[in-house]
Amino acid sequence: MALHNDLPPLLALRAFEAVARHLSFIKAANELSVTQSALSHQVQKLEQHLGKPLFIRRTRAIDLTADGQHYYDEIRPALDAIAAATRTQRVAPSVTVLRIGLLASFATLWLAPRLAGFLNRYPQIQVELLPAIQLANVAAAEVDLAIRYGKGDWPDVQATRLMAELISPVCSPAFKASQLRNGPLLMATSHRPFEWTDWSSHYQVDLANHPRVMLHDYNIVVEAAVAGQGIAMGRHRLIERRLKDGSLVEAFDWPPYRSEIGYWLIAPQGVANEAAHCFSEWLKDACAGA
Repeated sequence: MALHNDLPPLLALRAFEAVARHLSFIKAANELSVTQSALSHQVQKLEQHLGKPLFIRRTRAIDLTADGQHYYDEIRPALDAIAAATRTQRVAPSVTVLRIGLLASFATLWLAPRLAGFLNRYPQIQVELLPAIQLANVAAAEVDLAIRYGKGDWPDVQATRLMAELISPVCSPAFKASQLRNGPLLMATSHRPFEWTDWSSHYQVDLANHPRVMLHDYNIVVEAAVAGQGIAMGRHRLIERRLKDGSLVEAFDWPPYRSEIGYWLIAPQGVANEAAHCFSEWLKDACAGA
């Protein structure tokens, strides 16, 4: 007689084993990442296949019937043997390296604290962050993807807007108390000064009398502002913690400004590889929830 004639539905068998082990539909459903309704349906399917109940269902608890206990005791060693044989034969997934070019400030202040979510979902993808001031050449495959801050006006690439940014000048409480309203503007050399240009144009503020201090990276700009060295253009998504703990405050009495400036995912034109696609979809979800 063919083996498949006696085998029960395997999904139903897996559902039964989990419920019997936990004696709980809730815990079994959580373990198998299915709804309680779907799990109950699979157990009922097995009971129909066998022609007998396997559980005694009470208001707030369940127990195995005598037949259910006997059946569980007999199938559990077989399932353990199948699992052991599968572990022996399984080939470890090959690791794919995904190279991502981005500004060090975005890597440090926004992406790194969230990256574990991606790595837990895709352990076979090894993410290599490559901070650089200049936009990496994704078209020439220097990196697989890039994340950039600006207005999306980069040529010869596919730019997808991830999220907008709120900007406003910020400084330390001590610097604001000193009332040095013409104090130095702290700027990062990693991009054109479009933040200050857009903000000053929107509020019609003349910045000509403000000296400028050019710093290598926005991380340094933030730390210099916290240390009371001048006024930085605050990117609210990156300095949220500093605003909450009070180490940075609004330098002027105007509300934050939302312009075309934001964060963009930069990809080569054409079809992305599987790892890049997985990261792109995860990043879009992460930004949508930020």
